[in-house]
Amino acid sequence: MTGTTTLTLGGLLLALIILYANLRPWWTGGREIKKLAAFLKGFGVAACAAACPGGILGWAHAHTGSLANGAGEQVGEGATGATHAASLTSGQLAGLGATGAFIVALAVFAVALTWKEAPKADKRRITGGAFVGSVLCLTAGVAGLLSWLPGTLNAAGDGIVAAFQGAGVL
Repeated sequence: MTGTTTLTLGGLLLALIILYANLRPWWTGGREIKKLAAFLKGFGVAACAAACPGGILGWAHAHTGSLANGAGEQVGEGATGATHAASLTSGQLAGLGATGAFIVALAVFAVALTWKEAPKADKRRITGGAFVGSVLCLTAGVAGLLSWLPGTLNAAGDGIVAAFQGAGVL
């Protein structure tokens, strides 16, 4: 992969701006979860994709960091005049197995179908959530908070495979 696994202050700035733009209407509008649902779908699927060690989802995750860094540094430098290229401590979600990858593929497919049928505003929210989720998963803090995710995906996949193989049925 030629993407980045290191996030800069500019990339973090851009992700936090998009996060704020999605959280503010929810916060000021009665805090109904349905107002955040589209954003959270994108964020969740991006966190799942961040656990992928390669493939198209791993590639997209790594390249989202490069995009965020470049655009965020331009936004920050243009607004403040100060450079925002300092790197943050990077993190990584590791340990995804074949059965966990099976679950990730199903989740990405489900969100892609949701995105396809969503109205224009929800498409933007899903895309924004995926961008923010992918970018924030490059940081040590968020990757550490989500360190349980690959194991949970693997366990869910193991359960589905066991059910289809008839384990415990006969």
